[in-house]
Amino acid sequence: MDSKTFTHKTAENAKPKDAPYKLSTGRGFYLLVTPTGGKLWRYDYRLNGRRKTASLGSFPDVSLKEAADKQVEFRKLIAQGIDPIGEKKRVRAQAVQNAAEQARTFEVVAREWFAKRMMSRSPRYQHQILSRLENHLFPFIGACPIAELETKDFLAALRVTEARGALEMAHRLAQLVNQVCRYAKVAGYVKHNEAADISEALTSKGERQHRAAITDPTRIGDLLRSIDEYPGDISTRYALRIMPYVFVRSSELRCATWAEIDMDKAEWMIPAGRMKMRIAHVVPLAPQVVKLLTELRHWTGHGSLLFPSPYSASRPITDVGLLNALRRLGYGREEMCIHGFRTTASTLLNEQGFRPDVIEIQLAHKEPNAIRDAYNRAEYMAERRAMMNAWADYLDSLRNTGREKNVSMEENS
Repeated sequence: MDSKTFTHKTAENAKPKDAPYKLSTGRGFYLLVTPTGGKLWRYDYRLNGRRKTASLGSFPDVSLKEAADKQVEFRKLIAQGIDPIGEKKRVRAQAVQNAAEQARTFEVVAREWFAKRMMSRSPRYQHQILSRLENHLFPFIGACPIAELETKDFLAALRVTEARGALEMAHRLAQLVNQVCRYAKVAGYVKHNEAADISEALTSKGERQHRAAITDPTRIGDLLRSIDEYPGDISTRYALRIMPYVFVRSSELRCATWAEIDMDKAEWMIPAGRMKMRIAHVVPLAPQVVKLLTELRHWTGHGSLLFPSPYSASRPITDVGLLNALRRLGYGREEMCIHGFRTTASTLLNEQGFRPDVIEIQLAHKEPNAIRDAYNRAEYMAERRAMMNAWADYLDSLRNTGREKNVSMEENS
């Protein structure tokens, strides 16, 4: 039977037999009739010396003409050296990929990134990041497939915030977009990070305002002596005296509890929940700090907090209270702030040649990484303890040098 004698009726009238059989239309194109009554269009061909069979559908869902048209398309592909079966799979896979890319919008990927990267952060920080996404980015690019977004699209979304004069926020959003796109690239959703250098196209937010800090050794000595003479409440007095030695963040010091202090080991373990990076942090305590804590325990050791408020034993002193104490000692806002003790320590410890990695770990500046953090604790603890002891001795030398000069001046007068 050839293509001229094979008609729709031929396929329609074909009856099943005990074994499968073929009704050929020529050129390897035929109808396969199965014992169960199935009628399947097939096309046998050879490519690169190998015989293959392509499925063209089943009758009557696929008519003779439709099957014949498919066979013609397949023959054209074979003539170009393209395997029609492989091409069919490729086209199907491409369709699936295209559908996935269309569904993988910036919002979908951003929420996926958020779920993987932000769940370990504080609820407050999570809320802050999610609000920025939902209020400043999703309304403009959230519904766009991330694979189709270009640098100009991201920049257009940021320009809306920039136009309001919120330059700092625009730069924060640029950083956020960059993080999401970097994740998308690593996850294989996009080939390139189109937001990698996007902040370069934004209006400069101006020179960063650094927190006020004293780094001149002579003036540090003056500050320490002033703190020693502070006449305020016990909690504030000891918090100010301890802070220069330990240079932790204000909230980490103010909210410290006696349960966190191990006087025998001379260590202070700040739990992860109270740390900015959400990783437990160890502060080796120099002998000077242990002495101050021993004195303080006489006053506040009956409660849970090291530095309870003078108005409520269940609440710690406030950041404003510490700051006001500095102001009462005569240090203005452009001269020194509570966070400045960290800057002071960082600057002078680096100048004195301590390893930057050790300083950064003690400042708890390192990014969260469970394996690296555990390694650093074990590997650097002895070095950190030596550094903290040396730092305490150095502060005492600055305090005492100025005091000795004052005594000498009084004696000479």
